[in-house]
Amino acid sequence: MDDRWIDAYCLSKKGVERDYKEEWEATRYMIRGKIFAMVGGDKNGRPIITVKLAPETGAQLRDEYADIIPGYHMNKVHWNSLYLEGDVPESVLKGMLDQAHSIVLNAMSRKVQKEIMGAED
Repeated sequence: MDDRWIDAYCLSKKGVERDYKEEWEATRYMIRGKIFAMVGGDKNGRPIITVKLAPETGAQLRDEYADIIPGYHMNKVHWNSLYLEGDVPESVLKGMLDQAHSIVLNAMSRKVQKEIMGAED
């Protein structure tokens, strides 16, 4: 998979900020400091993206794709890692990123959600 689009895709979502966590050697995508996706490498240096998903969605995707595994160095129930050199279609990863962003955004207060989404009272 050509993964050059991931950065722009994540940053195009409402309220997203990015940083680089040097000790993890990973780029993190967050909403108000809450991570929804992280791009880095596994212990062998293979590029991965780790994404927050609903447990049932993550389990289904892991069953369907060998290149999606329980979250690397993360909670194995809510986080899933995808090997970027694998055979998972770009459209599947986009869906994962969409869900991850929604999960984190929806966990925030309605006030914060409105601020982020630009809704007016």
